[in-house]
Amino acid sequence: MNLSDYQSGRYEAQYEYQSFLPSLINHPWVIADPALLQLLSQADRALGELNAFAQLVPDVDFFIQMYVAKEATYSSRIEGTQTNVEDAFKNADDVAPEKRDDWAEVQNYIQALNHAVARLETLPLSNRLLREAHAILLQGVRGEAKQPGEFRTSQNWIGVSLKNAVFVPPHHERVGELMSDLEKFLHDDTHYVSPLIKIAIAHYQFETIHPFLDGNGRLGRLLIPLFLASEHILAKPALYLSDYFERNKTAYVDHLMAVRWGNHLREWLLFFLHGVAETTQSSIAVFKSILALKERIEREILPRFSVRRQDNAQQLMRHLYRKPVVDVKTVTDILGITPNTAGSLVEDMVSYGVLAEITGQRRNRLFVFREYLALFAR
Repeated sequence: MNLSDYQSGRYEAQYEYQSFLPSLINHPWVIADPALLQLLSQADRALGELNAFAQLVPDVDFFIQMYVAKEATYSSRIEGTQTNVEDAFKNADDVAPEKRDDWAEVQNYIQALNHAVARLETLPLSNRLLREAHAILLQGVRGEAKQPGEFRTSQNWIGVSLKNAVFVPPHHERVGELMSDLEKFLHDDTHYVSPLIKIAIAHYQFETIHPFLDGNGRLGRLLIPLFLASEHILAKPALYLSDYFERNKTAYVDHLMAVRWGNHLREWLLFFLHGVAETTQSSIAVFKSILALKERIEREILPRFSVRRQDNAQQLMRHLYRKPVVDVKTVTDILGITPNTAGSLVEDMVSYGVLAEITGQRRNRLFVFREYLALFAR
């Protein structure tokens, strides 16, 4: 199918309402639009640069968890949560009571993403894997009673009520067929479609099917890095688009709706590819800043510690690159040292400007690697 001939679907009459039945997507796609192809080329080149860069960064896995936390935070923020990246690294008791529900949703997203990426080693990207991730996403949080891990068996909608919905996804009896078509499309290699075009179409289709009663937005965005990882486009999962979608939330929602209402798939693809190119360049810049910060700390800060304390200082820094919020008890546990020794180490890190205390309390104090965390809040 030529992109210009695309028809998004049709409405089906249900009892007292109409649901939208999207067209199937597992078929040949002909992309001949010059502007789209040019942007696709730019996005592909940027991804290749990021992939090469990520493989050259020493201990890159330490930093990947920061990207995961940022993705979880911003993807959840699109759904209305009020937490931030710093909160994502706190324990539940350290989070303000009014933020704990939001915090729990972010923690579930982190667990779901890490679980799904690990599962890709033994299980292909599939409806089964998506259902597993969905079950983790909704475990013990708002939505836990809405069939976690199962495709919906009733009608859902976007809006205040079914009667006054902004959008009514396909009837639940259509979900199985549509999700089977989506799964086949992701794996089809008989009709060549650029991977970035494929995942852009797949993300739109997933959000339009809305196969679960809750959590569709977050899981649909999680599908993007999972696909890139499953196709080995990125050796390390270092590209996440939720920051771009959150900063352009109105345009993001409008583009998805414009495909459904007016067949404007080309405009959605342009928006998506622009996000890939922009986010990729941002990720590369962050990696470069991380390396510069790491080099400066190793050159200016770590030599200040005596030979006897070098190992502890270096181990603490490695931990901070993975989890930049700590307390003295955590340092005690991860280094296997006494609380007094851990407290002294933390205080030295504060005096050297690596850590900053964020509670203002005398007890149960928390310390943050603020300069590092700030790199991911740009």
